[in-house]
Order: sequence, then structure tokens, then C-alpha cells
Amino acid sequence: MQRKQYFNNCPPASRVFHGRQDILENMQHFFSQDLGKQRIYVLYGLGGVGKTQTALKQIIRLTTLRFSSTCLIDTSTIETIDTGFKAVAVERKIGDTAKDAIQWFTAQKTEWLLFFDNADEPNIDLNNFFPQCKHGNIIITTRNPGLCVYAGANTHVDNMEEEDAAVLLLKTAALEDVSRNTVAATIIVKELAYLPLAIIQAGAFIARSRNLEGFLTIYASNKSRLLSEKPGQSHDSYEWTVYTTWQMSFNKLSPLAARFLQLCSLLHHKGISEDLRFQDVTAEIMAYSLMQFDPDQSVFSMHPLVHDWCQSIVIDQEACHSSIIGILGMCIGCIPEHNLQSMRLVPHVDALLHGGTQMFPDFKDQYALIYYGAGHYTKAEKLWALALQNHREVLGDDHLDTSRSMTRLAVVYRHLGQYEKAKTLLVHGLDKQRQILGDDHPDTLESIHSLALTYCELGQYENALELGLMAVEKKKEIMGEDHPDSMSAMIDLGVVYGHLGRFEEALKLNNLVLEKLRQSLGDDHPHTFTAMNNLSVTYCRLGKFEEAKTLLMSVVEKQMHLLGEDHPGTLISMGNLAITYRALGKFAKAQELHMVVSQKLCQNLGHDHPTTLNSMASMAMTYNYLGQYEDALKLQISVLEKERQILGDGHVQTISSISELGDTYNYLGQFEEALKLNILAVEKRQLILGENHPDTLKSMASLAITYGALGNFEEAKRLQVYVLEKRRTTVGEDDPKTLRTMIHLRAMYYNLGNTEEANKLALPDPEKVIADHNPETQLVISSLAAAYRTAGKVEEAEELAKLFPKSNTFKANE
Repeated sequence: MQRKQYFNNCPPASRVFHGRQDILENMQHFFSQDLGKQRIYVLYGLGGVGKTQTALKQIIRLTTLRFSSTCLIDTSTIETIDTGFKAVAVERKIGDTAKDAIQWFTAQKTEWLLFFDNADEPNIDLNNFFPQCKHGNIIITTRNPGLCVYAGANTHVDNMEEEDAAVLLLKTAALEDVSRNTVAATIIVKELAYLPLAIIQAGAFIARSRNLEGFLTIYASNKSRLLSEKPGQSHDSYEWTVYTTWQMSFNKLSPLAARFLQLCSLLHHKGISEDLRFQDVTAEIMAYSLMQFDPDQSVFSMHPLVHDWCQSIVIDQEACHSSIIGILGMCIGCIPEHNLQSMRLVPHVDALLHGGTQMFPDFKDQYALIYYGAGHYTKAEKLWALALQNHREVLGDDHLDTSRSMTRLAVVYRHLGQYEKAKTLLVHGLDKQRQILGDDHPDTLESIHSLALTYCELGQYENALELGLMAVEKKKEIMGEDHPDSMSAMIDLGVVYGHLGRFEEALKLNNLVLEKLRQSLGDDHPHTFTAMNNLSVTYCRLGKFEEAKTLLMSVVEKQMHLLGEDHPGTLISMGNLAITYRALGKFAKAQELHMVVSQKLCQNLGHDHPTTLNSMASMAMTYNYLGQYEDALKLQISVLEKERQILGDGHVQTISSISELGDTYNYLGQFEEALKLNILAVEKRQLILGENHPDTLKSMASLAITYGALGNFEEAKRLQVYVLEKRRTTVGEDDPKTLRTMIHLRAMYYNLGNTEEANKLALPDPEKVIADHNPETQLVISSLAAAYRTAGKVEEAEELAKLFPKSNTFKANE
């Protein structure tokens, strides 16, 4: 039998109420347990987010179950609370004061529910109005998260789920929930940041205009009016609009808190660092849920619509912009260079620069550093170019600040792949710094270090080595071996050693630096990431692919978490991991990763950036390993054409692409085309890298295969004899590259009728030959089989076919 309702002054929930099922279920569970003690549930959140309607919906469900009496108390002020309780006392004929009503609830033995609605005023001590007993049920709705201290359970009422928000909009607009309407509604609620009150107001406007698909166009130019306008027809008793409900809270803030909130609205709405806060001020603002704090990330945020509204009420926009630009600029100046905390500031810098306010040159420098650290090189270049122009005009070319701007702009040019521009600027700036500051000044040394890196990118490795050694020695002498700048120079010197084929020296230096960086800066510093990445590359060049994979998987995971998956540093590490997967025969993984990296580099650095082109060239090599030679050919031709235009024919990256395209023509059996490219690659690599560089030897071996296929056995033999001698002393007798050379040279000896020399080259273990899964293996095996048949050794040819089956051995490790 249902209990008699003594009184229930709670209005019904809105007719269009929808969603919030997770909150309703949590509340239902909470009020259904621990009977015999007082239960308090707090719903807190921003004004307009739907706290009251959620509470009313739950009260209907609870009341029909077991509550004999429910009572809503408007908790906006002391006066409304007093009035609410007096009404209860009068209705029950138990007195005429709030105290009489509270005592009546205390004395009741049956289950009752008190709903304290709009308990937003932080200065009201709500405990004074709770019945002091061990039974009863209380729901509190508030903008003040501080009231959670009373709660047995609480929920932060936030934005709606997208699907529920779209349904609410269509309900409010009195439109059918059909596919076309749902698509348009989904786009609209996303723009409204899924705030229920904004959705209801939008729905009311759409109900009048009957123009769902045209709403956003009107909203874009009339946002303030639409969010301030109360609908003519409403679905509940809520009196306020989106903007007026926030204005009420804003009006209660102290002048300092109000100003602080307005300044924050000029930043991005998310990720406002705790380091920027004034504790008392932010506590005051959060008491009205106009800002939220994430303790895990130690950052504040504002609802996007609150953010927009707050900007709209700023009167002196120019002064506010100037103030926050200065505040943020000074904060950036206090952050150590390469500190990952600066990554959080990128959205704020974007927001401020979008405002168009002029800033001092020093702040342009600071803001550019943030962009540079985040890998947004184009944005950094624009600011540093402006800063350099200003310094030249105001301070002249000989001023220290001007030379620093030159170095920074040159560094970003290098990252943008504009190596010649970087070199020109660095050479000029270094000359000035040596005159003004001397050779041992830190700024001079930094320019020397940067110029060494630029020479390295240009493929001028001897020049890079000379300057790199100078930078390392001078920095160690002046700053100490363990200084981050010294270790940074050592990291980059290791890169130069690697390009010169001096892998053991690179390995020794990389290991030393990585150990020091882990001790001094930790595993999560950008310098440490760079050292780990460079060490992995050295491992690969030495054939230590498992060690490289382990290291790269670790660094990629860290970079994705700390730098983001779109940062150029992360993408370069991912590209190296793809190369490692390929070397280990995991071609599907390699191809998948290559495609992701190339796509993201195209988006972030551009289709014509050298790093993007290098990634695409690496993907083409993976196509070759998969036997997809036509796909590789198409991509390589495109890449080579761009590299010739951008880097020139003499750049090492262009030459590498020439060599790789020659390989592909070999695999396709188009040996005349391969011959031209392989001859060119050998000549250029001999000139730039020297006779004994691993890349030169690789091109010689490819050219030898081409000569052999075209019947020029003598020239093929001459090249392979030289390559075999050098590979035996550099990578060893059992390296797959050495073994392939032996197989091809054996074939050339047989073709030349020199059986005695051929037999000196024992046939290698098949497992060792295919260890690096190189598509060149099939070519040299086919060459030897053909030589056997020519020499009448049919049985040996058949045996060779059994040892090295033609069915693509490269796919065996997938």
C-alpha cells in the first residue's frame, strides 16, 4: 500500500528531460542502501548544466518508492531558506518559524527527503539547516564543489553525452528524431559544448524559426543574443538564461577574482597551469564552478561557453590582452629551456596571438620558444623572423640580442629543412659573435654547435665533424662535461660519427651520453629522448636490431605521452621503429607504422620537407621488402624528383634515393635503367663519403649486381672483390651483407670460368644469408643458380633452389 504524501512541493522535472542515466542510477543505488542513517547526496557543477532537473527526476523515482514527504528549499539566500522552512511549519501546523520545521524533520520516524536547491552562496553555512538526526535523506544542488564535504556521495554534473544532447535538442525544437535531423543536431550540440541550458535555448529558437540546418549560421553572429534570450515558451520553471545565470555568479566575485577570470578567458579554455594561479582568487571562482581544477594534471579549465561569455563582457579588450601577454611571457621566461611543462602553454599562445595584440620583441622570443619546443616550427619561424627584424632595426646587427635571434631563426630554418638559409644566417651570426663575444662565449659555442648540425643536414660531414668536435671540447672545458649543453653537443657529434660510418665511436659516445642524461635529467627529458633515438639508429647500423627495437619502443611510448603523437620528435622515433621492424622481418608492422608517420609528417611539416621525403623513401623500401616493386618504384620516382628540386643532386639524401631507385629497377629486372642510377650513386658517394663508407660499399654491391645481370662479369667481379674485402673487416664474415657479396662473387667467378676461385668461397648457411630479409638476396641467389647451369652444374643449381626457395622467404617472419 502506497504511503500517504504529507506534502510535496517539488515541481516535476522538465518535460524534455533526457539522459543522465548514469547519475540517476548512482543516486538510486545510494538512497537504497544504509537505511537507518542520514544520507546526503551533492550534485555540483556549472550553472545551466542541469543539476536541478536531474535532482527532480530522481526525486520522482524515489518518492514513488518509499518517501512519505519531500520538500524543496530554495537555498539561494538565507532569506529564501528561512521562507521555505516557514512554509513547511505553517503547512504542517507545527509553528511558524524555520526552527519549528527543522525540529519537526528531526523528530520524524518515517523517511523524508529534503531538496536544498541552488545552494550556490559560499558564505552560507548549510549545516545550520540540516535536521540533526541519524535518519532522513538530503539532496543538494550547488555550483560550489566545497559542499561535497557534507556528502555521503557526490557527482560532478558536467556536459551531456553527445547522443543524449542531440535528442534533447530535437525534443526541445519539436522535431522528429530522423537521420537528417540527428546529423544536424549533433553538429549543433557540439558547437554548444553539450551544455543542457544552451541546448534548450537553441531548441526553443529552432522551434520558432523551424530552421534546424541554418541555426549555426545565425548563432555564429548572434551568440550573445541567443544565449541571453529567454524562450517565449518553456518546459520548466527555470528563470535564467545561459548568460544571465553566469552573470549572477560573476557579480558576486570580488573585483580581483572577476579580473582574474576575464584574463584567463583570453587564454585557451583548457590547461590553465596551476603555476599561474592565485590560490584565494581561484578558490573564489571555483566556488561558483566558473572554473574547474584537475588535480591529476594540476591545471584549471573553463567551460567553452563560459570562456566565450567571459570574453564578451571584457570592456577593455586591448588592455587585458596586453596584460595577459606580459604575464604569460614572463612565466615562459621562468621555465627552463626544453622543459616539457612548456608544452601546455601552446594553446594559450595560440589564443593570445589570435587576438592580434602587439607584443614586445622579448615576448616574441619567449612565445617562439614554446612553439619550437612543441615542434610547431612554422609558427616559431614567423615570430623569430619578426623578433630579428625588430632587433636589427632598434639595436643593430652588433647587439647580443640580435645575434641570439639570428641563431634561433637559423635553428628553426634547419628544422624546416631550409638548410642553406640556416647556414647563411649562422655563418653571418657566428662571425659577429666571435668579434663581439669571443670564441669561448656560450652564445658563440651554441652557434658553432648549430652550424655543425646544419653542415650535417647538408651532408657536409667533414665540416660538421670539425665544428662538432670544437663545440664539444669547448663546452666541456667551459661548462663542464655534465652540463646539458655539453651533452647536447655530444649527442649531435654521435650523429656525425654515424653518418661518417664510424659506428663504434658513435656507439661509445651515445652510451656515455645516455647514461649521463638519465642520471642528470631523467628518462623523460627531450635530450634523453634524442640520445635514446640516436643510440637506436647506431644499433641498427651495427645490426643490433633487437636492442634497437627495445630502446625505440620505450622512447616512442614516452614521447607519445609527453610530447604527443604529432610532435616531429615522436614521428622520427616512430619512423626509426618502422625501419627496425622491417629489419626484423615484421613487414606488416613496418608498413603500417610508415604510413602513419608519413601521413602525419605531411600534415605537420609539409609534403616537401626533407624529413617527410625521407620517411616516404623508407616506406618505399618496405614495399620492396614486401615484393611490391611497382608501388616502391612509383613512390621513389616522386620522392627523387622533389629531393632534386629541394636539396639538389649532390645532397646525401638525394643520392640515397638515387641508389634505392636503382635497387628497385634491379628487382624489376630493368637493368639498363638501374645501371645509370647505380653508376651515379657510386660516383657521388665516393666523392662525398669516400671509398670505404658503408653506403658507398652498398652502392658498389648494387652496381655489381647490375653489371652481372648485363653480362659484364669482369666489372662485377672487380667491384665485389673490393666490397667483400671491406665488409669482412668492418661488419664481419657472418654479416648478411658480407654473405650476399660472397654468393654474387662466387657466381661471377663461375661466369668467368674461374672455378678455383669460386670454390674458395664456400656457400654460406642459408639462415645467415636471409637474416636481414633483404630483397637483394633473391637476385644474388638467382645469379649463382644461372652461373651453375652455364657451367653445367645442374645438380648444384637444383640444390641451391632447395636451399633458397623462390617463394618469398621475406614473408616467413610476418
